[in-house]
Amino acid sequence: MNTLVDSKLRRQQVIEQAADVFRCGDFKHILAQRVAYRTVSQAPQSLEILFEYLNKEIGPMLSRLGFEWSLIQNPLPEQPPFIMAERIEDPDALTILLYGHGDVTQGQDELWHDGLNPWTLCQQGERLYGRGSADNKGQHSINFAALETVLKAREGRLGYNVKLIFEMGEETGSPGLAEVCQQHAKFLSADLFLASDGPRIRHDLPTLFLGSRGVCQFKLSIDSGNGGRHSGNWGGIITNPAIVLTHAIDSLVSATGQLKADFLRPPAISADTSELIRDLPVGGEEFDPTLNPQWGEPGLSIAEQLYGFNTLEVVGLGAGSVDKPVGAIPGRAEAICQLRFVRGTNWSSIVPKLREHFDQHEFKDVQITDIKGYDATRLDPGHPWVQFAKNSLEQSLGQTIGLLPNLGGTIPNYCFADILGLPTVWLPHSYPSCNQHAPDEHLLSPIIEQGLKAAAGLFWDLATGVPDFEAKR
Repeated sequence: MNTLVDSKLRRQQVIEQAADVFRCGDFKHILAQRVAYRTVSQAPQSLEILFEYLNKEIGPMLSRLGFEWSLIQNPLPEQPPFIMAERIEDPDALTILLYGHGDVTQGQDELWHDGLNPWTLCQQGERLYGRGSADNKGQHSINFAALETVLKAREGRLGYNVKLIFEMGEETGSPGLAEVCQQHAKFLSADLFLASDGPRIRHDLPTLFLGSRGVCQFKLSIDSGNGGRHSGNWGGIITNPAIVLTHAIDSLVSATGQLKADFLRPPAISADTSELIRDLPVGGEEFDPTLNPQWGEPGLSIAEQLYGFNTLEVVGLGAGSVDKPVGAIPGRAEAICQLRFVRGTNWSSIVPKLREHFDQHEFKDVQITDIKGYDATRLDPGHPWVQFAKNSLEQSLGQTIGLLPNLGGTIPNYCFADILGLPTVWLPHSYPSCNQHAPDEHLLSPIIEQGLKAAAGLFWDLATGVPDFEAKR
């Protein structure tokens, strides 16, 4: 047998060995252990268990894989910790940086169906239910299992170096991650950032994405100073904050989701980006929400809206009591808004422009507070690493791979792309209707098996045939 044929056969064997980790039940056992940790970063009392997840799950696993690792205290007070690790075979060899997060959102225990428990992994058909199964415990567990498979197949030597940064605060906006990347930039230096989070385009379409839309979240509020007042005794002669606030929001976005304020809109979608995303499949499956083709910017496809444009969403709205109305004009109204935006949008200018806009439209009483967010990122789809990863996945899975210039959602990719200056490639192991952040979060077994194969093939290929990227940059 010639060397080329033998190499391809060995590669295929390793890919099947990675899939066997799921087939034999080992992966399910590992994920069940990790789901059982109630690593809710939104709960201040969970800080101890966030440390425990690192010390008892991630740290020992890294030691087994030959990493040197250390706990890193968050540079921000009373915020979750990090792990940084490295596995150096040759300081002059290719180096990749991996990432994951072990924190999850609130369990919402009482809202899960059919006796499901967010902290107990449960398989029903192709679905593995549990908080964190999709976001992100299942995803980083797939990558670590694939890496371990390749390490064993190569008898303990990968042929390249691996570094890792792992956080426990992603679900609260990754506090301290940017600062850690700035402070430890030399340690985290690499040739490629490779990680898994977020969803595929569809459950049946393996996907690579190269960045994410950014997000700017803010609160709009009006307080009349009157408190609640009887709507019969005072209605028509005092300000109703709920009415004013809804009109203020209407000045920003139409009743069909179209952005009305020019400063919220993105640069025009380039021809290359449009060609890449225009016809991508979005939704349409029985478990997906109903799409509204009349919603948003006219003239754009559904995929262009989701991946190539900005959207303003009201994610929380309150005034008075809906459950038990008392016939009173509310003294206060507030809304939580999120602007999801693509590369080229300057989110830091959004708030002053909002202030100017509201003042010009006679909404001077609207207050803008609780502002947070981070930048959009997008690696050039023509970058050599993109084609390398795409070719690897197509060879491993034997099917077309969906390619997104950026995710529709937001992840802290700016830390790696902008602060560390790395090309960023994401291989998601979930799908849009996985119910992440909601009751009945789950991971699909076909995606687990495909994810193990894809990641194992990529980790295998990184030791062979990597082109001269320096010459192509």
